[in-house]
Amino acid sequence: MQFRVVWDQLEDCPYLPGQVARLPLRMPIAKLLPDEFDRLLEDGERRSGRMVYRTHCPACSACEPIRLPVARFEPTPSQRRVLKRNADRITVEVGEPLLTWDRLILYNRHKQERGLAIRDEPLTAQGYRTWLIDTCTETREVRYLVEGRLVGVSILDFGKRSASSVYHYFDPDHSGRSIGVYSVLKEIELCRQAGVQWYYLGYYVRACGKLSYKASYWPHQRRVDGDWTEFTRPDRSRA
Repeated sequence: MQFRVVWDQLEDCPYLPGQVARLPLRMPIAKLLPDEFDRLLEDGERRSGRMVYRTHCPACSACEPIRLPVARFEPTPSQRRVLKRNADRITVEVGEPLLTWDRLILYNRHKQERGLAIRDEPLTAQGYRTWLIDTCTETREVRYLVEGRLVGVSILDFGKRSASSVYHYFDPDHSGRSIGVYSVLKEIELCRQAGVQWYYLGYYVRACGKLSYKASYWPHQRRVDGDWTEFTRPDRSRA
């Protein structure tokens, strides 16, 4: 694999106030082969558009890549309730990533109304395409619909034995359905059906509530100081 560095500057951390981040962006010279993408995920890399990156922050190591072993994953009782509550209401479709106005509006509503936006300006159509649709590996879109209406979208990248969640957004009007949790559980099912070994959830940051929830899926592994360490559920009697 050959890469060209296109960005390497210090910037404000998007996850922890007061911290300085360094996320070098590297452009692959050619589209990544499935086993090449697997190796990048194994090394803690993420995709952004046609580029990949991994944190190299000067004074912080809070970002820990997290992944789930698909064959051994067991939902908690509360996660099972989410599956049961939505089983006969939400339809799931998988296809090519699309850029449409309803997706762009839904994405920006999710960012603004859920308090996730870093900047005041909404994401443009070009920004959506550049980040989520333009890709250097195999990418799929998972759509969640209620009575034929789009209520959630996940963007997933695939290697030979791995799947990586790039981003998920949903209609804030349907927050009571726990669509974010439902999407993780359904995508694990899709990975199991496809024979995928690892489902990557991006970064876990203990002190960031927007990212710390990822540790509620068991068992999981986190890349700590360069090594994948397994974490199991401490008390199986809890929901």
